[in-house]
Amino acid sequence: MPAVKDRISECRAAGYHIIATLDTHGEDYMSTQEGQKLPVPHCIRGTDGWKLSPELQDVLSDAWMVENHTFGSLHLPEIVKKLSDGAPETIELIGLCTDICVVSNAIILKAAFPAAKIQVRASCCAGVTPEKHEAALMTMASCQIDIL
Repeated sequence: MPAVKDRISECRAAGYHIIATLDTHGEDYMSTQEGQKLPVPHCIRGTDGWKLSPELQDVLSDAWMVENHTFGSLHLPEIVKKLSDGAPETIELIGLCTDICVVSNAIILKAAFPAAKIQVRASCCAGVTPEKHEAALMTMASCQIDIL
């Protein structure tokens, strides 16, 4: 968490736009297809598990907040396009969970902005397990996403 907080602070000081995605599910999560395949209730809207970590609330207080209602946010490219006045040159991703949300958002962004440098800072990400974290990093590298 300290590395994530420091990186967000560095990016803010450099004048970068900060977008935070929130994995968001409804009370019916366990009856959804995702809930059937990943039967762990998590990030249910309004619960403590859905809220930002208290350690990050201050550095993300003025960030754009985007809810992920699936593995990645299909609205993320639209917001990035708006913030960058077209197509961004570089996008850096950090966060949880490397092997689900981060990889999904990275691939969505790479598909939306094929000429942009899409980067993932591995030291500011974590997966369900260290092995799945590494596998996700390898998958992203195969998709021409730079691993920092």
